[in-house]
Amino acid sequence: MTDYETILLDVEDRVARITLNRPEKLNAISRQLQNDVLDALASAEADPAVRVAVISGAGRAFSAGYDVRRGTDEGHGHSEGGVGAAQARSIAADRDGLESFLRGWFQIWDLRLPVIAKVHGYCLAGGTQFASICDVTFTSDDARVGAPQLPLGAGFVASFWAWHVGGKRAKELFFPVGSMITGAEAAEMGLFNRAVPAAQLDEVVDEYVARIAKTPKEILALQKQAINRVEEARGFRAALMQAVEVDAIAHFSPPVLEMNRRIRENGLKAALQQWQDEGYEPGS
Repeated sequence: MTDYETILLDVEDRVARITLNRPEKLNAISRQLQNDVLDALASAEADPAVRVAVISGAGRAFSAGYDVRRGTDEGHGHSEGGVGAAQARSIAADRDGLESFLRGWFQIWDLRLPVIAKVHGYCLAGGTQFASICDVTFTSDDARVGAPQLPLGAGFVASFWAWHVGGKRAKELFFPVGSMITGAEAAEMGLFNRAVPAAQLDEVVDEYVARIAKTPKEILALQKQAINRVEEARGFRAALMQAVEVDAIAHFSPPVLEMNRRIRENGLKAALQQWQDEGYEPGS
């Protein structure tokens, strides 16, 4: 079994179980975490004995979004929930970093293997991209699902929501920074598939993936491909990809530059508290 820095991988009974394993960071998404997940999924896809993968999070969260504390190596390309333009060399470099992350999520979409997300606790910002790009997403009804908690970008996360829940709902939730809903609401509006009581989440997901695991791997791959092609014909990939340029521009806007200055000088917790208390005013 491969050892990973940020995830745990267990393969049993035709199921690859991937656990995001940064509980002290609420499973914040770094490049390393995304790369580890994609590597584990590629291994599962190549393994004839594996027919389905399940992704969950250790600790109190599925994922609280992109890691905003990782420094210059990961400073750009994280969008709403990442350091954004604070560390990017240019809009072009920032845009390329964003596209790199988005193409990572599309690798899950393109994988010839069903990927099931199991959401509990917090699922915020980039965590909602991660959960919603999976083929089927189950959530506990009391999960806290939401938008970025600081104005660090625009459009990158919201486009995922707009595709699944419609423009009206996405605007309602993303115009105010930091909006949160329950897992039950996320499933009702179509961002996720199904919400169940937290105490039943493991049982429901286990029963579902056991049913999937009975289906031949080739049939699963073809079913996924056929359904994805319908979504592609409707413009799925292009709709999400357009947000790369929008978000790169947002990263160099005065409000985002100012917010990144606050994070650098005072720390993330203090910047978040100041935002909650005061919001944003030019020159504040």
